[in-house]
Amino acid sequence: MTDLSRRADGDDAPNGTTTDGTANNGTTTDGTATDGITTDGTTAESDRATSGQGDSAASDAGPVDRTPGHTGAGDDGVATPGRPRARRLLAATVTALAAALVLVALVAPSDVNGFSPGAFLRIPVEGLVAVALLLVLPARPRRAVATILGALLGLVLVLKVADLGFSLVLDRPFDLIADWTFLGAGAEFLSESYGPAAEVGAVALAVVAVLAVPLLVTLSARRLARVVAGNRVVSARATTALAAAWVVCAVLGAQIVPGVPVAADTVAAGLYDRARQVRAGLNDQETLNTQLAGDPFQNVPGDELLTALRGKDVLFTFVESYGRVALEDPDLAPEVDAVLDEGTRQLRAAGYGSRSAFLTSSTTGGGSWLAHATLMSGIRADNQLRYTNLVRSDHLTLNGAFKRAGWRTTLVMPALTRAWPEADFFSPDQVYGVKELGYRGPLFSFSSPPDQYTLSTFQRRERGPGHAPVMAEIPLLSSHIPWTPVPPLVDWDDVGDGSVYKGTARADRAKEGTREAYRQSVVYTLRTLISYVQRYGDENLVLVFLGDHQPARAVTGEGAGKDVPITVVAKDPAVLDRIAGWGWQDGLNPDPQAPVWPMESFRDRFLHAFGPKSTTHS
Repeated sequence: MTDLSRRADGDDAPNGTTTDGTANNGTTTDGTATDGITTDGTTAESDRATSGQGDSAASDAGPVDRTPGHTGAGDDGVATPGRPRARRLLAATVTALAAALVLVALVAPSDVNGFSPGAFLRIPVEGLVAVALLLVLPARPRRAVATILGALLGLVLVLKVADLGFSLVLDRPFDLIADWTFLGAGAEFLSESYGPAAEVGAVALAVVAVLAVPLLVTLSARRLARVVAGNRVVSARATTALAAAWVVCAVLGAQIVPGVPVAADTVAAGLYDRARQVRAGLNDQETLNTQLAGDPFQNVPGDELLTALRGKDVLFTFVESYGRVALEDPDLAPEVDAVLDEGTRQLRAAGYGSRSAFLTSSTTGGGSWLAHATLMSGIRADNQLRYTNLVRSDHLTLNGAFKRAGWRTTLVMPALTRAWPEADFFSPDQVYGVKELGYRGPLFSFSSPPDQYTLSTFQRRERGPGHAPVMAEIPLLSSHIPWTPVPPLVDWDDVGDGSVYKGTARADRAKEGTREAYRQSVVYTLRTLISYVQRYGDENLVLVFLGDHQPARAVTGEGAGKDVPITVVAKDPAVLDRIAGWGWQDGLNPDPQAPVWPMESFRDRFLHAFGPKSTTHS
């Protein structure tokens, strides 16, 4: 009698008679040869192993139920007589879902720009190679290979999801070497903007996804490997046909969606790009050292720096998310342009001149500190690794140049709540964080005080009667995402400790986080800056205000670029005469034809313009 505890893999059951009286040696009890045809009509494998170890789909699935009325071969999506209809439907559904998940992992785009139904109508060459490999492997190696390929493909899908998030916010892919710090910064942003519960929930969801996605893709790959092995002839023919179609489509450059070739190699191309990215990251310190070695100002004595600005208070104010889109988008520009144009007239009437242009930021959508470091250092910091390496150096920043030349230097950081070691790189005499600013009013966007309070406190602490010339770097955060309602401007004498803002927040919370809320917040900050100059400006004030980066893609749309406006305001005409050779436009509002510089070029041009021998730096 047959040992029913033996594995019924469907490849090579022991010689003898099955429980239903059917011989399993290739001949039925009535003497009719089976010719390798299974009970469900599928072609059996031809490479039977004489040792009793099979090589079929069922070998991966364990023992098969031999009870009367059940002749199935496992939950592999293959319909067999006797299996309940619901179970067959469930098995087919699970197999289809597994195939869909693997296809998504293979061909899903890594950029939100590429997402469309047509992006998935592609033939992935990596999938064809994997099927061909699985077809020629015996059972045990096949299971191992399917597991390894599934796990790797699951990790690829996790990276694609990370790329999608980064492309949506920062308009670039996730950097394996440089971007891990952004994950912590994102969690901190959620906590400060929406509360600790939002941070904990997002982190928990991310951890579950990182663990679950590779597991699900691995299980899906193993299931599909069983289906392929259980339908060897059909799988081989389909793979051959699809491979031929892939070659034809590749040669012809066939596309269903413009820019998306049907012949896909996204996984291979993505892995190649990752390898180049990792290599560049590992070599970043060497690249940076080369750039630092060529700094013409590193060893210039203080008495030869910034001689044309002696006695001036110079403020570099970054307007959060103030991008070119605010001046040119049809829905945003009318009010923003009106504020800038009216501000130009008001300041001109008060004796101030201004010049404006554009800088191309090193980041977009977020990562403000990268833009701050780029402008101040003259070195392009476009990822976290470069930023980290840069702030560990002794490179001369604009802040450091002013300090070397005798200015008192300050950093005003209205969202700084903890120790910030990299502040030493910017050489401040004083750092104003949340504690030092002493705000007592309600918090607004990004859990920070209104920009009017930030400027008022700086004015009171640093520009009082008889003060020494001061250079300040001040990020203004009222236009920081999530763009909550902003308070109205109040009389500068009433700002005080911020209590005046209690009850002043607008009630239109429905607009929070929208393009309209973004526009309102930018308008608020620009009006605040213009009002500050009108109230506290004098012959010795030089104000440089600029955007740090464009807002998120939800505001800019596609293809917006990284340009941000920059403006220099001064009452002393000699200051603007020094930058006459820059070709910047008159007023606070640069038009689309205004000059565009890389943000990293500003430091050298500024130091050249205001040095003892003003030169045009091209």
